[in-house]
Amino acid sequence: MNVYEIDTDEVINAIVVNGSITYKDAIDKLVPLINKTEFQRKLQDKKFYEKLERDIVDGCIMPPITIAFVDTSIKSNSKKEDIDKYFENNYAKSFVLDGIQRLNTLSRVKNSNKISLNRKLYLNIVFSDSVDKLLYRMITLNNGQKPMTPRHQVEVMMANVFDFNELGIAVQTEKERAVKIKMNSFNKSDLVQAYLAYMANSPMVDNKKIIQDKMDELIVNKIVSAEPTDNDGSFENVIKALAKFQKSTTALKWLKQANNLVGFAVGMKSSSKIINQLSVDEFENSIKTFDRAFSDFNPSKIKMGKLRRELSYDFFKNFSKLKDFDSLELLEYFSDLTND
Repeated sequence: MNVYEIDTDEVINAIVVNGSITYKDAIDKLVPLINKTEFQRKLQDKKFYEKLERDIVDGCIMPPITIAFVDTSIKSNSKKEDIDKYFENNYAKSFVLDGIQRLNTLSRVKNSNKISLNRKLYLNIVFSDSVDKLLYRMITLNNGQKPMTPRHQVEVMMANVFDFNELGIAVQTEKERAVKIKMNSFNKSDLVQAYLAYMANSPMVDNKKIIQDKMDELIVNKIVSAEPTDNDGSFENVIKALAKFQKSTTALKWLKQANNLVGFAVGMKSSSKIINQLSVDEFENSIKTFDRAFSDFNPSKIKMGKLRRELSYDFFKNFSKLKDFDSLELLEYFSDLTND
């Protein structure tokens, strides 16, 4: 690997390295990164990528690929040879933020006798301490490009970063659930929605009345407007909380409900420290209090799903204030909120 420059992304507080590797190294080391995810994007414009195939064979210079590491061992004053050594030892732990389609296209032409595999592929390598900051950067990199929706980008990040099996969290896709539902499993699409809401800092990231393309645009705008933060919260804390609190059958059932999960995730962005300090029993008692208060709303007068999501968000966002409320006090608090 050739290292040309080391810089700092001040927005996400990350180190960015500009460099290059050969096409051969890209095929050997980076293409497997996109193959290890659980899915592949379909080509959105076949003619465009056929043209790119021809251009690669003819010797074009592709725009840089952006890959990332959740690691802070590389600093702004790191030596170039140390960065090269780090990449060679750890490239399998990286993931692609931008350039999946270009790598796919390069892989398809690798056997052409007209291509030189010694040509340079330029790289931007991002070293960050936070998955959430990298997802923010990933979404801003891909914003305006049709092929990748915000939901898809969250799926990419989750597939590469979170090891649910290691955490003891059972997760199923819609396809898997259609065959056989595991009773204690989370729906993957609910987790994706929770992460989207967390990044957007808003529990409302879906609306069936709005066409999907426009909804995706609204979500991106929310995420970009929210911007990454340097507080103690990250979505990893939400995942760890799920792993902890699911030990309670009551808590697991509650968290598996999509509106509860989304509200909890976004609320925890403001209260991760105090919520992570709860015991399983304390968390279970908290959601029982929430449900007793919520059950006194008249279902014929309101949209229960939307209200549950909004109130669970507010409950956990303001948990330090509300944690000692009994159900009647909490109902009064919720009533004041909904009367505004």
